[in-house]
Amino acid sequence: MKRRNFIKIAGTGTAGLSASLSTPLLAASSRKDQTTPVLKIAHITDVHIRPEENAPHRFKQCLREIRDTGVDFFLNGGDSIYAADYSHVTRERVTTQWKIWDQCIEEIDGYEIHSCIGNHDIWWAAPDKQDPMYGKDYVVQRLQIPNRFYSFSEKGWHFMILDGNNPSVSLDEEQFRWLEHELNRLNDNTPVLLMSHYPILGVTPFWEGGMHSDYQALKTLFYKHRDKVKICLSGHQHLLDSASYNGISYFCNGAMSGFWWEKGDKNSAAEGYCQETPPGYALLELYEDGTFTNTYIPHSY
Repeated sequence: MKRRNFIKIAGTGTAGLSASLSTPLLAASSRKDQTTPVLKIAHITDVHIRPEENAPHRFKQCLREIRDTGVDFFLNGGDSIYAADYSHVTRERVTTQWKIWDQCIEEIDGYEIHSCIGNHDIWWAAPDKQDPMYGKDYVVQRLQIPNRFYSFSEKGWHFMILDGNNPSVSLDEEQFRWLEHELNRLNDNTPVLLMSHYPILGVTPFWEGGMHSDYQALKTLFYKHRDKVKICLSGHQHLLDSASYNGISYFCNGAMSGFWWEKGDKNSAAEGYCQETPPGYALLELYEDGTFTNTYIPHSY
């Protein structure tokens, strides 16, 4: 990799953030041995791809960098395209952005990409609800995912991809029932990773908002299955934070696009930063015993 700066959060609830990106910071880890992880996963989120700012070329460089780390597959946390959700956005603009997305991910052809839907991915301004590009179904099609929420298992870990794009940022009743059923049917101590576009619990929502409004119901459900639920991943904020509660780790892993691929504003700590968070992605190592590391890697593109 070209850039070795990183922020690592490791274990089953220990966390650390670096005040400086010039040197790595390793948080205390619960791991005591040199066991090889069963999975190595890239978590990319908030790519916000668009033709401007040389974003396609820069994103492709990031994907090549991640590919070379030897990951098993990608988790994509949503807001894959710059924006389809505003009322002025045209059909042509939406189509252009998705076409660029398709071209970019050709860089990782052969890798599985498990995506969730971000708020900016959805074109609500279609002429009517019967338009094939209207709403979430079109995003499901473009991201080539089985449904707006779904699950899969790999190497002993179970992955659950959520759709929080519902009133007040929440899971709809159908989805919540599905989530309960999924957790109930798993064998005891099956490690579970959940991914939502929005934080279920976090630090940055205190000044940015954007968190699940149904966090109390989710907290109660997760506590019931605390032998299983290990990690909740999110994006949306473009900010890096971590929280731990009831033995579950919540990671908001920044944004691939940083400040939307732009230089920043008066609140940016450096060029391309969203507030104090540099553009980047996370690498997760998952172990057979349910422990893990979550490493945030700023990129320089």
